Amino acid sequence: MVIIGGITRLTDSGLSISNYKLITGTIPPIGDQEWQEAFDLYKQHPEFQAYNNHFNIEDFKSIYFWEWLHRVIGRSIGLVFIIPFIYFLIRKQLTKKTIKKCILLLVLGGFQGFLGWYMVKSGLIDVPDVSHYRLAAHLTTAFITFAATLWVALDLRYPNKKSIQIKFRNLIIWSYLILIIQIIYGAFIAGLKAGLVHNHWPLMNESKFMHHTVYVLEPFYKNLIENPSGIQFIHRTLAYIVVVFILIIWFKARKMSLTALQSKSINALLILVGLQFVLGVFTIIYAVPLWLGVAHQIAAFFLLSAMTFTLHRFSK
Repeated sequence: MVIIGGITRLTDSGLSISNYKLITGTIPPIGDQEWQEAFDLYKQHPEFQAYNNHFNIEDFKSIYFWEWLHRVIGRSIGLVFIIPFIYFLIRKQLTKKTIKKCILLLVLGGFQGFLGWYMVKSGLIDVPDVSHYRLAAHLTTAFITFAATLWVALDLRYPNKKSIQIKFRNLIIWSYLILIIQIIYGAFIAGLKAGLVHNHWPLMNESKFMHHTVYVLEPFYKNLIENPSGIQFIHRTLAYIVVVFILIIWFKARKMSLTALQSKSINALLILVGLQFVLGVFTIIYAVPLWLGVAHQIAAFFLLSAMTFTLHRFSK
């Protein structure tokens, strides 16, 4: 789902389906007439009129495919969750605690679906792009929903926990929160296509800390949330901060008596943050080619997974 979502965003396919049909929308257009009707509907909206008025129906089919596949997988995830949940509920194989957790996951999944359509809707009225705020909400909720699902699975798989140092756990929690903020800014980067500017590293432009043509928004705080240059600067800075926090976790953990799983979780954090940092650098240098953009997003997904696993292993 995350892979297809990344491809959908990076290929600008997200606005190709401009209506929402929960059941009938599962089946793509069949035959020339239905494809023409879908294309005609797309032509009525800003993205076609502003960017893609040169498209023919074959071009339209190529972007329609990714958005359709993204939505179908979303529906499939719902079924994969709901059907077994009802089965185990009827068979009375779930504890009350697990039922509450599963209901929370169900709500998060439903809310994620709503945010997907809410995001698409922002690009269908008068602006030919989705709101980067709504994109960030959609992506972040997807990551949080997965993290919550993983946490419930870990509770079932590893019910016994070791007593831990409160200060060390709090360090992991702070690292987790910073990583979530970094993921939000990654979504801002994608929404505003901020990865297409300042394609140098370690400085943001050749021999310059910031690009000499950076425009400044008023009031100033908007540069932190709406200016592509400012957003890329924050995303780069947060990357260093995430690396530093995980290095601190790793060094402190070396002095502690750890279980095998705790040790593996810390090592996974170190490896994945290194991989993610390198992917981020190359994604910027090469101006976000599709495969690197998707790889960078997937690495973020696995880094969050490792962080969730680590926090679980060091929780009471």
